[in-house]
Amino acid sequence: MLELSKYTKELSKFFSVSENILLICHINPDGDAIGSQLALYHYLKSVGKNASMISPNHLQEFLKWMEGADLINIFIRNREKCRKLILDADLIVMLDFNQPDRLGEAEDIVISSSARKITIDHHLNPQSFTDLIISDPSKCSTSEIVYELVTILNDGHFKSKPFAESLYTGIITDTGNFEHGAYTSRTLRIVADLLDSGIAKEKILNLIYNNFSVERMRLQGFALNERMVIMPDFQTAYIILTRKDLELYKHAKGDTEGFVNLPLSIKGIIFSALFIEKEGFVKLSFRSKGQFPSNEFASEYFSGGGHLNASGGEYPGNLDNAVGFFVKTLSENFTRFNKNN
Repeated sequence: MLELSKYTKELSKFFSVSENILLICHINPDGDAIGSQLALYHYLKSVGKNASMISPNHLQEFLKWMEGADLINIFIRNREKCRKLILDADLIVMLDFNQPDRLGEAEDIVISSSARKITIDHHLNPQSFTDLIISDPSKCSTSEIVYELVTILNDGHFKSKPFAESLYTGIITDTGNFEHGAYTSRTLRIVADLLDSGIAKEKILNLIYNNFSVERMRLQGFALNERMVIMPDFQTAYIILTRKDLELYKHAKGDTEGFVNLPLSIKGIIFSALFIEKEGFVKLSFRSKGQFPSNEFASEYFSGGGHLNASGGEYPGNLDNAVGFFVKTLSENFTRFNKNN
């Protein structure tokens, strides 16, 4: 576990000498990316800092309700404005990712910028492309790290409802509402502090988990009924969704969020995969139970990574080949990866 307090003195100095601070999250941002970004933004604005935000591409619909989300500049929507924000920044803080290619189209201009750079993240094996790396894989989310850092910087709990809502969103989405992830008793104490800030837990849960379209619900039913395959000999299930499937059910960004978790509710299943066909490649998401290292499997075979029980990757080819490769590699290596026995 990282001793975060040893970084706050340097972090405070970076903040104090910076006139224009830019916060940027990873491409295809999830709840933790947006939650940690917004939370740090609210804190910096409260202490009088000039801060702005960029996302490499569009936010998912179920995250747009958070206060300040409308202030996040979308790079692919307004490239010129975002380039100016990057060039004008003297400090760039990158949240919830640890390799530069997660910046999407913004990668080259961000990396070549003369601004000082900070990484705040919880993923394994961070690459060294910033001046300061604050990385703690023992934390369930980047939002948890931001909470700890701001609490130290603020010399106590930072009492702000938008701050608390953002962090709560980041924590519950990165743990699947505490169904997976590296959350600890400390995480739950942080959540208790956030709830004590007066946030409406039920309202937030409904906005995140109970706010989908009819088409999304039908897509989920179709995925389970028509596109789920069980591999009982390997305690595995996987779901396949083609581009035509997504078009048929009027797929919107974020609609497949959580689908990969569903097979894990089947008795005996410890490993789940979701294949989504993209143009020219296949996106994969993995979830697992116990000590089955989904991140090691993703890293070894699908150029991916993540956490023990939640990870992802890609396959540079068509869907049939991706599924065939998955079945082959899992069949040949299941015993090696299955550390539950």
